[in-house]
Amino acid sequence: MNNVAVSTSLFTPWADDAQVLADVAKVAREQLAPAAYRIDHEGYYPTDIMADLGQAGAFAAHLNQYGSRFGLALANMQEISRHCGSTGFMTWCHDVCALYMEQSGNPALLARLEDHVAGRTFGGTGLSNPMKALTGIEKMALKAKKVPGGYSVSGTLPWVSHIGPGQYCGAIAAVDRADGSRSHEVMFLLDIDERVPLRPCPEFSGMEGTSTWAIPLNNYFVSEDQIIADPARPFIQRIRAAFVLLQVGIAAGVIQGSIDSIRDVESQLGHVNQYLHNRPDELQAEFDEVAARAGQLAQSPFDGSKDYLLDVLELRAHGAELSLKASQSALLHQGARGYLMNSAPQRRIREAHFVAIVTPAIKHLRWEMAKLMQEEMPA
Repeated sequence: MNNVAVSTSLFTPWADDAQVLADVAKVAREQLAPAAYRIDHEGYYPTDIMADLGQAGAFAAHLNQYGSRFGLALANMQEISRHCGSTGFMTWCHDVCALYMEQSGNPALLARLEDHVAGRTFGGTGLSNPMKALTGIEKMALKAKKVPGGYSVSGTLPWVSHIGPGQYCGAIAAVDRADGSRSHEVMFLLDIDERVPLRPCPEFSGMEGTSTWAIPLNNYFVSEDQIIADPARPFIQRIRAAFVLLQVGIAAGVIQGSIDSIRDVESQLGHVNQYLHNRPDELQAEFDEVAARAGQLAQSPFDGSKDYLLDVLELRAHGAELSLKASQSALLHQGARGYLMNSAPQRRIREAHFVAIVTPAIKHLRWEMAKLMQEEMPA
């Protein structure tokens, strides 16, 4: 997916695309792959490995100050997800948190960006509920009141990943008028300090090492230094396509890893696997088309047109569907060895289902595409 050429004189220390990708791939192959079962099944939260990925340049490329190299960001995420979908998902969380900080233009948040992209600090995104709320699927979980110097926020934000004590995440709260009607929404960086308890989530079927929590807030004060966007909706409109496009990197890694697993057993089982559907060359050809489309879209991630957004949403849905198909095919090709609890195909089945249900889920994507198409074709 990395097809964005840039001048190497502008961006240090992660200037050369090929070198960054090679360094990220080395960390993913040598450190992440051996830890994938612990991350997925045992709940190991790999901030130590993510710190090394940050030093390799895994989290910087998509930002303006590093050349807005979305193609490289997708390629990095693919390489990480190829070895561990959980860490690929956390890479996406980390990347979009950086996007919020940079696009905010808030000097206090921009000052925190260097540590974030270098993997010295960590932050995720609490926008699962707001993204659904803004489109009418569910209600906004957080409410904000204007107070001197900022906002006071209360409510419980469910299902927030890649967070922990001392970390942070993007969040959105509804601001209501005195009569209870909605005024607007405010977006802010939620610092998880001594004011913020973290509530454990129920046990998942996999991806337990993503450090996913519920965040209950009671009159949490948001200062001006934490404001990402006020009002939030124009900001979300501007970054929405980039937010969704970056997720394609997770799907890409799960798909390529699944194809790898099929090829791994071809010499032993190819004589009988030839009778299965979705053979590796077929899957690779379909995936290469997805990757090419992602590479094209990565050249203009802030294109505000409706056609561009439709293309991104359709690509994201296609990536999720191909993840499901490729991961199931990998398990069938591997047979009993792929059904072992600690096997890569077994893990990728769970990772692919996560790609299909994480916000925006396939059903959410289709909902959004249907709305956009209705706008184009009024009754």
